[in-house]
Amino acid sequence: MPELPEVEVTKRGVANVLLGHEIVDVFIGSQPLRQPLSPDLLKLKGATVTKIARRGKYIVLSTTQGSLIIHLGMTGHLQIIATSEPRVKHDHFELMLDSAMSVRYNDTRRFGLLLYVPEGEDPYQQKVLSVLGPEPLEADFTPEVLLSRLKKRSCSIKQTLMNSHVVVGVGNIYASEVLFLSHIHPERLARDITPEEAAVLVRNIKEVLTASIASGGTTIRDFEGADGKPGYFVQNLNVYGKAGEACPVCGTAIEHIVQGGRSTYFCPHCQPRFAPTQPEGEPVQSQPKTKAKTK
Repeated sequence: MPELPEVEVTKRGVANVLLGHEIVDVFIGSQPLRQPLSPDLLKLKGATVTKIARRGKYIVLSTTQGSLIIHLGMTGHLQIIATSEPRVKHDHFELMLDSAMSVRYNDTRRFGLLLYVPEGEDPYQQKVLSVLGPEPLEADFTPEVLLSRLKKRSCSIKQTLMNSHVVVGVGNIYASEVLFLSHIHPERLARDITPEEAAVLVRNIKEVLTASIASGGTTIRDFEGADGKPGYFVQNLNVYGKAGEACPVCGTAIEHIVQGGRSTYFCPHCQPRFAPTQPEGEPVQSQPKTKAKTK
């Protein structure tokens, strides 16, 4: 499933094609996505695109005639393509522009979402966006903010980091990578994370997501940016998908478990099951001794 870096890469990819251009026509396919495609999407015809933003894993397209909220689901992607190019299987939606270029939405498994927000309504007040947690790459996502959202959570830190009400965009792959770099076991309870560990987590969340965006995201199966290129951050993964391989820091075999139906990868040596404690029983910070090198 595309996570924050992949969505950010997609947003940047379509921005130059869409911004300032008029939508001269709209195509709506007959098959439903997560929800049926509303005929209201046709109201975008004749509109000029004024802004493109990202909120969590959603792209928000603002126009002079309302807004469009896009979620890529598990296999969805936006393509920049000449309007004259014939549509192919699983092309469900298309914005045709005055430049003779189009942005098409293709989604094999049809778990994506396309919502039209009428002119005059704030798209960020729609339920899918209003309930989201803080943006991890913004300056106001601090260790104190994260710790306040962890202290009452009784589930694992891995599952909590993937909760979009806690923080947006830290998906399955990135949660495993962040916890590895932070030397925190994925099954530790979120409420047991110390202030020192929260600071390490925030730093590594920002660094991993930023590095992934710079590499075009992560392609494990079928993610493509708007230019059709895969994401190359997969070459920098330390533990995800590497069960049985040697840890890049200590050489211990990487282990695999399933949490909440999702695969988790970790090093049992670098990520101890329990946080170290001082003789008095007070927890001490669990920071990595050596940060894994990126390629």
